[in-house]
Amino acid sequence: MYVPAHFTADERDVRELLSRPQAADLVTMTDDGLVATFLPFVFDPDAGEHGALLGHVARNNDQWRRTPTGEALVIVHGPDAYITPNWYATKAEHGRVVPTWNYVTAHVYGELVTHDDPAWLDALVRRLTQLHERGEPAPWSVDDAPAPFVAGQLRAIVGVELRITRIEAKVKLSQNRPPADIDGVVAGLAARGDTASSEAVSTARKN
Repeated sequence: MYVPAHFTADERDVRELLSRPQAADLVTMTDDGLVATFLPFVFDPDAGEHGALLGHVARNNDQWRRTPTGEALVIVHGPDAYITPNWYATKAEHGRVVPTWNYVTAHVYGELVTHDDPAWLDALVRRLTQLHERGEPAPWSVDDAPAPFVAGQLRAIVGVELRITRIEAKVKLSQNRPPADIDGVVAGLAARGDTASSEAVSTARKN
């Protein structure tokens, strides 16, 4: 990943991005070429030296059966937004401005391990459920469903664990712009209703 110095992510940025409730792209190179699946992950910082990303795929999705060639890759996405030059104060000063795209992303590489153990899968599904339900007024629990039904659903999936070996991350949030331009970006995103991106830019500016 191309990462100019002013867009470099620190360890806190990476940890925050990986810990967000979200889905990401699992990409593997196989003997049949590239294979990709979009799926939810949960970050386990205590698994191994660099942590791990845990998720599951449908048993009928044969990506888990195809042995990866080398490292597997998970592409994690943070806030992103189109940035119009109209938000820049410098547009009125000299007009030498162009559109861009702000975004936060991480390319997470590692060894892909599959899990077909019902106990492992049950624990994972509960972790994923708790992560994504925690903001709900009345969080749903796995135990809200009948046990035989849950057991059947677990038989229909296979666990995947990316044991992280390295991470390349980028936080491109207008850090290369003058303060007045950044103020314009924050205000523009907020007016657009893109609060996630607006808050991300504000945080990057403070850092």
